Amino acid sequence: MRNRYKTALVLGAALLLNGCNAPQTNSVQDKIKAQKEVALGELLFFDTILSKNGNQSCATCHNPDHAFVDNRDNGVAGAGSLGDNLKSIGDRNAPTASYAMFSPNFYFDKKSGEYKGGQFHDGRETNLKGQAGGPPTNPAEMGSPSKKFLAKKFENSPHYNKEFKEIYGKDIFLNADKTYEMMAQAIASFEKTDMFAPFDSKYDRFLKDEYDLTPLEDLGRSIFFSNNNTNCASCHLLKTEDAPRETFTNYEYHNIGVPQNHDLMAKNIVNPKTFIDHGLLNNPKVHDKKNDGKMKVPTLRNVAVTGPYMHNGVFKKLSTVVEFYDKYTNEKRKVNPETHKPWAEAEVKQNINTKLLKKGKALSRRKIQALVAFMNTLTDKRYEHLIPKNN
Repeated sequence: MRNRYKTALVLGAALLLNGCNAPQTNSVQDKIKAQKEVALGELLFFDTILSKNGNQSCATCHNPDHAFVDNRDNGVAGAGSLGDNLKSIGDRNAPTASYAMFSPNFYFDKKSGEYKGGQFHDGRETNLKGQAGGPPTNPAEMGSPSKKFLAKKFENSPHYNKEFKEIYGKDIFLNADKTYEMMAQAIASFEKTDMFAPFDSKYDRFLKDEYDLTPLEDLGRSIFFSNNNTNCASCHLLKTEDAPRETFTNYEYHNIGVPQNHDLMAKNIVNPKTFIDHGLLNNPKVHDKKNDGKMKVPTLRNVAVTGPYMHNGVFKKLSTVVEFYDKYTNEKRKVNPETHKPWAEAEVKQNINTKLLKKGKALSRRKIQALVAFMNTLTDKRYEHLIPKNN
């Protein structure tokens, strides 16, 4: 176990013992088991034993020193992740694991007629446990050939053998599927600790009267929450304005007309070059074509330090993302500032939510700067030094 994270683990385990971010437990034994499960989950999160060739851990693509994203270049400017085989490049940008615990289980909201929650950009895994169990056996990611392959690794490891049996019972290795499930559960338990969601950004401190927003940050805050200026809060707000512990996403799915990242697709060896990412429609639980191209609304927590942006990392700067949204309401916003060419067409042209996108007003350069300045304040304290000077 890495010493640098022991403090975070102790804090997370203590919170679990107090019933925070974890199921309620009814006995001292249950609480001790919960604490041990968190410790096991942390160990697994940083261990390359999960990958076939020992080249990759969860922390490789969700680096805790970089807001739980993949900060490697990978030959695609960070837009996709390099697999354990050191050849395959994923076709999507790894989302941050920070604040992921707050996403509700994937479900269909009958009232709105829309899907919500889940994990990954398309919600294909219902919860964190499902998400944790995905990469280890994905041939383009960690590449372990089977659940049995990994279960045998744990059984043959003196430390894991002891920990799994102490937490899950002496018969845990009799069923490889159950062993694998408990591995994923342990990682999910670790991801539910405050290490992943400290809520200590400048914005959080502002709400506690511990930080004064600069004039530009305050202007950005006003624009963000104002329906008269932008439509940001329609998707990136779960509670009410200035509510504590806001995650800045409503966990819905929308097609906003994001273009393909051709640089990423040129390096992808899994999909054909004609690949189209259909987003939510790729989710095996979703069949209605009205969901074609929809992607999950991401949290804006740590957004300043988790670029590149969009599901495929097509935009490098946060200001470019704001300009991309602005193009729907600003007829002068015709050129992508990163390519200096007209905005590329949408990857999925159907179902673009233009009704939602055209609700705002055209933004001036200062207002764009203000919005970026406000989003910078959503950065966890330990990552503030990573905020780009020109984002």
